[in-house]
Amino acid sequence: MESGRRPYGYQVSPATSTLIPDQDEAAVVRLTFGLYTTDRLGDRGIASALNDRGHRTTTGGPWSAHQVPRVLSSRIYLGELTFRGITTTSCHPAIIDDTAFGEAQRILAARGEDHAKRAANGSDYLLTALMRCPDCGKAMIGTRAHGRSRVYRYYTCFTRARYDTGRCNASRLDADALEHAVISTLAGFYRDQHDLIAEAITAAQASYAAAQDGRRAELAAAEHDLAKTGAAIDRYLTAFENGTLDPEDLTVRLAQLKARSAQLRARRDELAEQVAAVPTAPPAAILWQVADHIGDIVASGSHSQRKALIEVLITQIKITGPGRIVPVFRIPQPPAADQPGASADPATTSRATAGDPVRAMTKLVGRLGLEPRTHGLKVRCSAIELTPRVSTA
Repeated sequence: MESGRRPYGYQVSPATSTLIPDQDEAAVVRLTFGLYTTDRLGDRGIASALNDRGHRTTTGGPWSAHQVPRVLSSRIYLGELTFRGITTTSCHPAIIDDTAFGEAQRILAARGEDHAKRAANGSDYLLTALMRCPDCGKAMIGTRAHGRSRVYRYYTCFTRARYDTGRCNASRLDADALEHAVISTLAGFYRDQHDLIAEAITAAQASYAAAQDGRRAELAAAEHDLAKTGAAIDRYLTAFENGTLDPEDLTVRLAQLKARSAQLRARRDELAEQVAAVPTAPPAAILWQVADHIGDIVASGSHSQRKALIEVLITQIKITGPGRIVPVFRIPQPPAADQPGASADPATTSRATAGDPVRAMTKLVGRLGLEPRTHGLKVRCSAIELTPRVSTA
């Protein structure tokens, strides 16, 4: 372990110079991940919660919204260390498991990776990170204006909010009206738009088939490179055992080869999953179950559950004109066992438990290119789109 400030959650062992968990701080790290992934608090909400409970940073100061995403995105809590572009696993005891860390990364990506964008949004805004300004392309963030008798909520272009209308004069959007319109479309889409969903799946299958040759070629190349890397590791170990390789040289080169092997293995597994993931039309019964669950959340769910629902089911919201938006929905896919030629397990296709804010959807069809028009459907760009009109006045 090189000199420098220790990462929060760990101490440096005087004997081995390696990281060992600080039990008190490790508990705060786990709490931070829980507040983010389970309670769906934002950066500011988590910082406030930590400060209210008396927790302090490594320097003894209060937590800020700027520090929270650093904790959530740091792979050091998985037991990894990165030096000069080389990542080594199992360097020290992990504080966070892969499942919790992966869920945090999914939410970070869904909410937008730019910290300034996330920090500007209060946790009471449902559509954070889903919209871009139609004029300048920056994120639309949650803002407030205080009137005489009430607080007005808006989605405002980041450029306009940070600077002024001289830099961007895009209109603010009424947050209450916009969120109501989006929530209102969710259940109806999965319950009634089965023809649109079927066409989206057909387009996805065509896209999948067109890309298969390239995927298979890249998968074969990854397998070949992985075998070569494994053979190189074996040669270095043999040279060391024969006394023809210096131990220090072995340590450096072995770390590089193991890091390369881990990268190749991850890419191989990703490609193998893509090759096997044939887009499949979900049964109408599953879509109805999703719609029913959406209705339950809308009717009686908490704000955090509604926010989680939108993060899972909507990939983006396009602002196409004054008073007009286009939500882009995701389509649930069955688990791998439900792919052609495999046995299906309905229990894993769509389930809801007390701890799940939305029904489990193990795979998602992404942006595929359909937008309904007045008298039919047409293939367009890369999304499954529904175009409700909503007043933004």
